[in-house]
Amino acid sequence: MTRSVTVRAPGKVNLQLSVGPVREDGYHPLATIFQAVDLYETVTATVREDAEVTVTVSAARGVQVDLDGVPLDETNIAVRAARAVQTEYGVDDGIDLAIVKGVPVAGGMAGGSADAAATLLACAEAWEVGATRSQLDAIAATLGADVPFILHGHTAVGLGRGDQITPAMTRGEFHWVLATQAQGLSTAAVYGEFDRMIVAGERAPLAPEICEEVMFALRAGDAEALGDALTNDLQGAALSLAPHLRAVMEQALEADALGVMVSGSGPTVAALARSRQHALAIAAHLTASGTADAVVTASGPATGAVVLA
Repeated sequence: MTRSVTVRAPGKVNLQLSVGPVREDGYHPLATIFQAVDLYETVTATVREDAEVTVTVSAARGVQVDLDGVPLDETNIAVRAARAVQTEYGVDDGIDLAIVKGVPVAGGMAGGSADAAATLLACAEAWEVGATRSQLDAIAATLGADVPFILHGHTAVGLGRGDQITPAMTRGEFHWVLATQAQGLSTAAVYGEFDRMIVAGERAPLAPEICEEVMFALRAGDAEALGDALTNDLQGAALSLAPHLRAVMEQALEADALGVMVSGSGPTVAALARSRQHALAIAAHLTASGTADAVVTASGPATGAVVLA
């Protein structure tokens, strides 16, 4: 009987994203605090007898995502993840990957990284290679800065390229409203604009540091304090490339959001709410404003990649 494994992995928001000037190796040093949220990518990996890796993509029921922006060839990060496991463990079989997307595409919420994390775990289980989580962490770090965090989920501090993960102590649950756009933003383009702003003297080239105010708010479970402390060094660059996002942020604040920021490299705007009910009210206000193409609510912290079947 053909072996098939299904794994679910969450999207994320960056509660803090501090970015340093680009290094000689082309990477930016980061200090970030991730929180996984309960919007999920689901990957089903089915073993095939040849060595091929295929991928199909669909949207989760009731979720609006731009599937045209997802490659179906070897450039897809899930395919790269499968190939990485295949190479690391000398697997002769191939795999068919069926991805069901519930995280915005090119929205700064690590939907692609969630695909990669889910694929790593699904392939390791489907091929029965006996990989430990620490071994999968090492492979994950080669695929992208967000992938190791998505494997573990919850809330964590990320240093280096964001791939050096340390769990963060949190209390309670935090409720988010996520306003998405049909047109994504390229992460590379946002970082390029960030670099231009530093060269032009429009922002200072500061060394990234973890924000103690964010950490205190998480430990206390204080949503109001967290809303005041949210910070994203890439927000200015994202707004420079997509100035219409300012209207989304203004509308969220008009609905009394505790804090509003561009999520990661954008263009998703994340608004923090007092409660689940408040999140629904903010979402209704944003939807009525017409400033976003889709609005969803989510809560965190959520678990990382997990085998469903």
